[in-house]
Amino acid sequence: MLNLTKILLLSKQIASSLLKDEKPNALDSSELFSDKDKKEIINRLTDESEIASRLQLKTKVDSKADWKKIQSRVVVPKRTHYWQYAAAAAVVIGICTTVYVVKDNFNGSSVTEPIIVNNQIVPGGHKAILTLETGEEVNLVKDVKYTAKNLQTNGEELVYNEGSDPELNSEEVAYNFLTIPRGGQYQITLSDGTHVWLNSESKLKYPVRFVQGETRIVELLYGEAYFDVSPSTMHEGAKFEVINKAQSVEVLGTEFNIKAYKDEVTVYTTLVEGQVKVRSQGLVEDLVPNQQSKLNTETHTIDVSQIDVYNEIAWKDGVFSFEDKSLKDIMTVLSRWYDIDVVFETKSLESERFVGVLKKNYSIETILSIFQKANIINGFEINNKSVIIK
Repeated sequence: MLNLTKILLLSKQIASSLLKDEKPNALDSSELFSDKDKKEIINRLTDESEIASRLQLKTKVDSKADWKKIQSRVVVPKRTHYWQYAAAAAVVIGICTTVYVVKDNFNGSSVTEPIIVNNQIVPGGHKAILTLETGEEVNLVKDVKYTAKNLQTNGEELVYNEGSDPELNSEEVAYNFLTIPRGGQYQITLSDGTHVWLNSESKLKYPVRFVQGETRIVELLYGEAYFDVSPSTMHEGAKFEVINKAQSVEVLGTEFNIKAYKDEVTVYTTLVEGQVKVRSQGLVEDLVPNQQSKLNTETHTIDVSQIDVYNEIAWKDGVFSFEDKSLKDIMTVLSRWYDIDVVFETKSLESERFVGVLKKNYSIETILSIFQKANIINGFEINNKSVIIK
């Protein structure tokens, strides 16, 4: 059992190691941090029954400052994701203090009983629509398998093969589309081995095969996608390029995230590993790991900054990680995942800030109750697939 004493010991040793500029090897030690411990740490961090007690401690610590201090001490060498170690250490420390930083004037005031009428809201899941080169549409849902001559799916991931079919190796390249609806997510492995995670309300256009030696091009029509690109060295030096209506991102072999939703004026490109070149209307920016470019599609400007990579890509691993996000931005993210309409009855609540980690399989009532117990919101109402924040 991972009791409080052991958590405190882990926190102290891991934090001490990081703050002394030492690599956090303690996180790899089965003696200090076993797989069972890791699992229980995450479960306890996101267990709704413990959230209230952690909230009571928020006035005694500054979790955001602790998080930043840990991150500033972690070096991210090539091919080694030490940001994951930093996040894990912050998680451990978060259990001992609180990872939920909400209102500065937390006062534990009474809350209004929520109103729930015919709740039709459920967490999102694995579902997508595959559009073949013939125009045929195939509904892909969890646990339902689909197989064609050059592709197959297990209900969560669509996998393309190069194949030896003469039709597939002709000069004419056929394109497929993968559309992820609100409340959905899906993964795809392209014919070159590139792995792509697609978030809710996203659409990707891609060739069923790439022409040998030529630049591998896919188009993120809208939405959010995480790319783990097959290295150019495995494809006769062919580069990989992701385009959308606002920009193009050129890579040789790397991992990065692009967020380009239709209802947002900013396109976010976050580099996890390797190097990418972002281009837009004559503007060019080279990104290095832990940097993010923000392309404003109205002013046609690009800003580059150092960011917390984990917060930007946690969605693909089953959690929402929010760092000082406004409630309005958070509810925008949740509306896509839960396929809901959100209305703020009290407009001033849109600017409330939150720092925390939430599981994507939480019910919407659980998340809203967390916000309410944290005194971020006064109450909420659920009616069918609509949420009113009070």
